[in-house]
Amino acid sequence: MTPTRSLPLRTRLQRIGLALLLATMAPVALAQTAPSEADVNRLLAASRAQNMLDTMLPQIEAMQQQQFAQLAAQRPLASDQQAQVQRIQERTRQTVRKALSWSEMRPLYVDLYKRSFSREDVLAMAEFYESPAGQSLLDKTPALMQNLMVAVQQKMVPLFTDLQKDLEKIIDTPPGKP
Repeated sequence: MTPTRSLPLRTRLQRIGLALLLATMAPVALAQTAPSEADVNRLLAASRAQNMLDTMLPQIEAMQQQQFAQLAAQRPLASDQQAQVQRIQERTRQTVRKALSWSEMRPLYVDLYKRSFSREDVLAMAEFYESPAGQSLLDKTPALMQNLMVAVQQKMVPLFTDLQKDLEKIIDTPPGKP
């Protein structure tokens, strides 16, 4: 092999140019194809994304209702003020329902999936969710999440009990004493 220094300048520049061209083309060659809207729609249908969103809405509304109730409980309201709060609550509920409706959210889902996953990823996920194992996962996930929340709460009770004991020691200790 001939050392690079002994090559004519023109040949060395051509090689450098070729190397730069290959280096700039490598990311393009390695880039994966983005999924189409149809690919993402297939995944969204298979994964029951609309059903999950529809299930979340009542939970969001319940949290919203609780916030309004807490606000109203903080101070007594006259009947006309209560009526105004109820109108605002209803308007907020309708606004949230519209903003989180499937017709509003589907384009967002499609865009985010297209930007986040390759076509290969989306198709593989769709195939999984269309399979018996994927359907079983979707069927069992709500119960799994419920059981997980109960388990986490049970795990936290002793931690909070210990924390409460530590706080009581601090509060019960007169100032200036260790």
